[in-house]
Amino acid sequence: MSEELLAPMAGKIVQVNVKVGGSVKEDDEAMVIEAMKMKTPIYIPCDGSVVRINVNEGDDVEEDDVLLIVE
Repeated sequence: MSEELLAPMAGKIVQVNVKVGGSVKEDDEAMVIEAMKMKTPIYIPCDGSVVRINVNEGDDVEEDDVLLIVE
C-alpha cells in the first residue's frame, strides 16, 4: 500500500531530506517548505521506502500537491 505526502500549504520547497529508494520511518522529516518567510518541516506519514519524489529544492507548490510517495 502506498501513501502520498501532500503539501500542507502553498509555498517553496527549500530542503529535501529523502532520496528515492531510501528507507523512512513515520515522522521522519522529509522536506522543509517556506511560506510567508516561515520554514515548516513536513513529516513522513508512515514507515516504508520512498518510491517517487515529485519536487526538487526551489520548486513552488500548491496546497495538497503530492510531494512524494512512500510504499
